[in-house]
Parts: sequence; structure tokens; C-alpha cells
Amino acid sequence: MATRALRGAVRVPENTKESIFSATQDLLRALIERNELVEENVISIMFSATPDLNAAFPAEAARLIGWTQPGLLCFQEMAVPGSMTMVLRILLLWETDKAQAEMKHCYLGETHSLRDDLD
Repeated sequence: MATRALRGAVRVPENTKESIFSATQDLLRALIERNELVEENVISIMFSATPDLNAAFPAEAARLIGWTQPGLLCFQEMAVPGSMTMVLRILLLWETDKAQAEMKHCYLGETHSLRDDLD
């Protein structure tokens, strides 16, 4: 098996614990479904949030849906002038037999414009 990376992003409608948890779980579920992820093969998940999202840790939302074994880390995204606000991003590392070209990254809703090269 090889170590592969999956990326994803989602906009969070408001800076509340509930909105951050809901968006995080939606994005994780999309990555799980599209890539047939199994938790035991996941090495780690890094969550970044734009500076305007600070009401909760996305990693806590992952633990609430059962993701307790992989390493989880939250950090703040760079504050680049003019960049999209209210965005939660994920970088997930996992072991799989799939080729990197088979990875199905998930940019939900408006965040699709962040990686329109993935169509």
C-alpha cells in the first residue's frame, strides 16, 4: 500500500460551534463516501480554518462521528488578502492501493472554485 493525500474544503455559514461541526462532518462524509475510506487506513487529518472561524475545533467534530484513531490537528489558514472567507480545509493522509490519480478530492459548494482544475 502507498500513502496518499486527499484534499477538501467547505464554506461554513457562520462562526458557531454547530456550523463548524456540521460543515466538518459533511466534508468528511463526502471524502469517506467518494473514496471508500476506512478509518484504520487513515494516518492523519489536518484541518485548517480561515481566521474568521474560531468557535470550535474541527477535530472535535471528527471525533463525534467516530474518527478517534487517526492523528487530528487543527490550525489557522494564512490570511491572504482577497481570499475566500469562512473556509474549512482538510488534508487527509491514508494508506491505500489506489493510485494518486484515483483520489477523489471534495471541494463542496462555493469552494469548488478553489480547485476548478479537478473537474
